[in-house]
Amino acid sequence: MDYNNAITKLGSRGMFYIELGLDRIQKALNILGNPQDDLKYIHVAGTNGKGSVCTMLESILRNAGYKTGLYTSPHIFEYTERIKINGIDIPKEDFAELFEEVSKINIHLTEFEVLTVMMFLYFKRNNVDIVILETGLGGRFDATNVIKTNLCSVITQIDLDHTERLGETKEKIAYEKAGIIKPNCPVITSMGYEAIRDRADELNAMLIFVSPFVPSEFVDTLALKGLHQIENLALVLTVINYLFKDIDENTIKEGLKQVKNPCRFEYFKDKNLIIDASHNPNGILALRNNLDYYFPNEKRRFVFGCLKNKDYSKMMDILFREGDEIYLNEFDYPNACPFNILSEKCPQKALPYTDKVKLTPDKLNIICGSFYMIGKLEI
Repeated sequence: MDYNNAITKLGSRGMFYIELGLDRIQKALNILGNPQDDLKYIHVAGTNGKGSVCTMLESILRNAGYKTGLYTSPHIFEYTERIKINGIDIPKEDFAELFEEVSKINIHLTEFEVLTVMMFLYFKRNNVDIVILETGLGGRFDATNVIKTNLCSVITQIDLDHTERLGETKEKIAYEKAGIIKPNCPVITSMGYEAIRDRADELNAMLIFVSPFVPSEFVDTLALKGLHQIENLALVLTVINYLFKDIDENTIKEGLKQVKNPCRFEYFKDKNLIIDASHNPNGILALRNNLDYYFPNEKRRFVFGCLKNKDYSKMMDILFREGDEIYLNEFDYPNACPFNILSEKCPQKALPYTDKVKLTPDKLNIICGSFYMIGKLEI
């Protein structure tokens, strides 16, 4: 099986669904010899900031000489982006071979479960030192939570997202995220929810609470821009200082210089373009604050699209100002929100986005709203 065939099957309707739970993936991993039990993890959950925290940790640890495995989701352009060793995507040939191997198991897995099993196999067979493991959805019943122990859990910012599956209050969502906490393994967070404290107490897990303060020399060094990154960076530095006391400041700074996390307030100067994959109200608020801080006087042109299950009305209320040039994108994706629904809720006049729209640098261009939209745009 080649890579394209693997992707076609992986994205088929038979696998493209979400069904939280650990029974299926545990059975599959049992058949494959439980490769996940032989790896060391930093496990990261949260609503916003997970990807940034994971990529910062990976870059610092790689610069310190560790052989790193990084598992993130979703991808933007290629599935191979989700599974990296030392910052390099899994080769397409290896991806296809692992997909075929996992497909032969007579257990019906979701797309995310298949990818997670493939990841465990790939990292185990390549003798990775440390895996930075990002949850897909929630935590308690997320496929990544099949691991039994970790070096530490990290819980990033929590907001109302995926409420149909995780609960309709932040406290309920915090309870699901706290599901990654493991017995006698520390948990590092800036979130003070009772559910997190209770779970840590129950499992005798040291709770390390982080304040969003970072010395300016680390902030100035970080390649990722955005005011919201300070809180993420505070979590990262706490993890490194707690678990890896031998890593010096210069190594940390070098790692922060080299961090790459596409589509997180990513600015392309030649096109006067920002691409930002924020896809819930809290993320959009961070984007709006960053726009107001870094580009307070520029006229703005938006291309916005999102999924139907997101709070798009609140997102647009936060994001748009009077006088903004707004295009709403009904992109090709199973759960994409149609133009007519978005336009009804948009607080300003908006037009449909087509390939005839020119994102010229006379205005600040902002593409935002969904990972899935960004990967399909030709800019």
